[in-house]
Amino acid sequence: MLRIGITGGIGSGKSVVARVFAALGAPVYDSDSRAKWVMANDLVLRAQLQEAFGTEAYDATGQLNRPYLAEVAFNDAAQLARLNALVHPRVGEDFAAWTAAQAAQGHAYILKEAALLYESGAYKGLNSIITVFAPAEVRAARVLRRDTHRSAADVQAIMGKQMGEEEKLARAEHVVYNDDSQLVLPQVLALDAAFRQQKA
Repeated sequence: MLRIGITGGIGSGKSVVARVFAALGAPVYDSDSRAKWVMANDLVLRAQLQEAFGTEAYDATGQLNRPYLAEVAFNDAAQLARLNALVHPRVGEDFAAWTAAQAAQGHAYILKEAALLYESGAYKGLNSIITVFAPAEVRAARVLRRDTHRSAADVQAIMGKQMGEEEKLARAEHVVYNDDSQLVLPQVLALDAAFRQQKA
């Protein structure tokens, strides 16, 4: 079974592209939502986060205190690295278990959707990578429309912490252009057919 990564900068539309693949029957592992689930439910990780960041990492009801962790880690590179060093291995184990379950069902390929596929090192366990591309100005405008709580400065700060689009394009085996100049569906259909043929 092929393991395909799908990534792209914030606002590139990687989640939309992943949903198209899912509609074609490809299982998609959403790293962001699974990381949230693992942080909330993995007892080992919960203990590690509380030891590293204090009991405030979880609120009085036992729920992950995301605003607190974001405040502590987002603007402090050392704390962010510490957070990622704890979270990424546990999410990696979750992905391995999920992948084994998909393989048992006989799927030709699976997709792992992650914004930080390269930055986290998760790309190393995959057969190939799809980068979803859109120019920075298009991505910023999309995020500001979608996330009304964010400012332009917030969006630029997030972009600044992600790998540059040029490097992602250079490293990816496949590119889906979601820059409003061409349709996404035919690009996804072509990739889906290629992945299924490669498996066969």
